[in-house]
Amino acid sequence: MAAPDNTLPRQPDQALTDLAWRVIGLINIYRLLVAAAFVALGSLPVLRSSFNMTSGNLLLLSAGSYLTGALALLTLPQRVWPGLRSLAITHASIDSLALGILLFAVGGVGSGFGILLVLPIGAMAMLAENRDAYFMTSLATIALLVQQSLGANTNGADYLLTGILGVVLFLVAAAVRPIATRLRESEALVRRQEIDLANLAQLSQYIVTHLRESMLVIDKNDRIRLINDAAAKVLGETAALPGARLLDVAPRLTALLGQWRSTSALNAMPDSPLTAADGARLLQPHFAPLGGDDRRDLVLIFLEDTALLAERVQQSKLAALGRLSASIAHEIRNPIGAMSHAGQLLAESPSLSPIERRLTGIIHANGERVSRLIGSMLEFSRRGSSKPERLLLSQWLTSFRQEFLATHELAAGRLLILPALQPDVAAELEVRTDPTQLHQVVWNLCHNAITHGASSSPSAVELRFGRLGSNDRPYLEVADRGPGIDVPDVERVFEPFYSKSDKGTGLGLFLARELAQTNGATLLYEPRNGGGSVFRLVFSDPVRWVQ
Repeated sequence: MAAPDNTLPRQPDQALTDLAWRVIGLINIYRLLVAAAFVALGSLPVLRSSFNMTSGNLLLLSAGSYLTGALALLTLPQRVWPGLRSLAITHASIDSLALGILLFAVGGVGSGFGILLVLPIGAMAMLAENRDAYFMTSLATIALLVQQSLGANTNGADYLLTGILGVVLFLVAAAVRPIATRLRESEALVRRQEIDLANLAQLSQYIVTHLRESMLVIDKNDRIRLINDAAAKVLGETAALPGARLLDVAPRLTALLGQWRSTSALNAMPDSPLTAADGARLLQPHFAPLGGDDRRDLVLIFLEDTALLAERVQQSKLAALGRLSASIAHEIRNPIGAMSHAGQLLAESPSLSPIERRLTGIIHANGERVSRLIGSMLEFSRRGSSKPERLLLSQWLTSFRQEFLATHELAAGRLLILPALQPDVAAELEVRTDPTQLHQVVWNLCHNAITHGASSSPSAVELRFGRLGSNDRPYLEVADRGPGIDVPDVERVFEPFYSKSDKGTGLGLFLARELAQTNGATLLYEPRNGGGSVFRLVFSDPVRWVQ
């Protein structure tokens, strides 16, 4: 297996990098200053008299041309140059020709201006490869020799100076090569790190965007700074966008965020979850400050779907409930039945006092309660798998209402059906569920509404159905005007054996939610505006129905 190559990538010959453009920019400024200085030298008589000029007009013409060329090179678009090699050779050739003519105009190398070639030639040699660097240095040296040979007052000392200047140019070209190599390696390292950072940023953005966990970041002004697809879907894709106010997207989440910011514990969680935008899920928010412990600045929010967590918890509860119900008939039901029967026989005795009759009544009532509890547990443990069918919800509700009213001997006004759709549209609303299990769920909800919710209020229990506006899923609501459920008890009412009523078993709502989940539906609770309770049964998504 070959060892990995950890060497830095070699800079391509034709690559126009940021380093190259910075060097070119500095040389352009230098070229402008030199050309402007020669224009001033040719224009001012005081300066012209200090040099042994061959021709003042030639100086002005060459200096003006050099200045014009410098301005043209400065404003020339970068896309004009095909690569670094052509750019460097072009710049070096222009500088060699222009400065050679200017040196000739001011009297040759003896004027001392030959040193002006060192900086531009050295800079271009730093950008070019070895062969091109020495080629450009040779051009500059030839330009020096040509202008010196054409001069009128040429002597041996000037030729010596020209040779020395040529040697200096070659030494500068050779000296800048190690510097150029280090600069290119440094730039290659920076470019590689930039690419790595860009790739990491893209990877992080992709992970955050496609993360199954719902996540968003809120700034100190309660505006959405960042949100991934999962969070946008549960909060409402049309409104949950970066830059939007959290109050406009999720008022309940804004209130929970405010409560968390006012507490002292960083890992504190809200007491109650919030409902997703589709109305079919409950979300438990988790808050964490970003960049320290300052809760007033950026806050990271995770929205956990409680259905997934509840499903795992419920599985463990169901396993324990199944083991318990397996032996409940022989170990508990038979003794309870014997005790209840003995209590009934004792109550028939004519010699019992009122106190003794009250005691036998307590025995009978509690025996019946335990029997109902055992019956509910056994019924749940014996329930079969779901057998979903397509049902017209309006027809099914009409039949259910008649049966419920007749069984409980209630007036027709105590249970009403209120479709949220137009009558002709509501008549065609289909759901896919097990009709027997749906009957049990709605029966439990209506029985609780009549027994606990509407017993203290003369208003009717309402059966409302329609489609959710966010995702078009069909739903059925059971609404009453009773006392409602306290906030700490909202989720506990769906736990097994939890009941505040002396006559309740604590299994009705637990069984209702379990049967709903078996059919791909979701049972949710929310307080009713104006007082009361609303239990919403959101049926499975019609898009996912098995044909």
